[in-house]
Amino acid sequence: MEKAIEQEVRRRAQETCEYCQRPQAFFDIRFPIDHIVARQHRGTTTLDNLALCCPLCNRYKGPNLAGIDPLTGQLVPLFNPRAQRWVEHFRWNGAELIGLTPAGRSTVAVLNINRPDSVAAREWLIAEGVFPPSL
Repeated sequence: MEKAIEQEVRRRAQETCEYCQRPQAFFDIRFPIDHIVARQHRGTTTLDNLALCCPLCNRYKGPNLAGIDPLTGQLVPLFNPRAQRWVEHFRWNGAELIGLTPAGRSTVAVLNINRPDSVAAREWLIAEGVFPPSL
């Protein structure tokens, strides 16, 4: 990936995971750049298809484009940070991320965003006064 594209993705995301909002500053591993539509699905390496993603969200998202909405049981597209606004699909309930829409709920489920270790890490960040980030 071109360095200029990577730098713009990081700047645009303010060094924060565009799915779970984990700040890069509190993570030892440099966040990867996610292809929203994976290359294996013919996704391009262009700014409109790239998102900053923490390693945990990236691992669980993989090449997935959709997931099952736990509320309706329907297959729905995952949240797309380039086409949708985060605040319309998610809200925080303490350290737990709540999906407000089918896309939000399926994204929380597929990316396993509320796994116990992540909730504990967010509780620590909340106690430190550095989470959640202001949108």
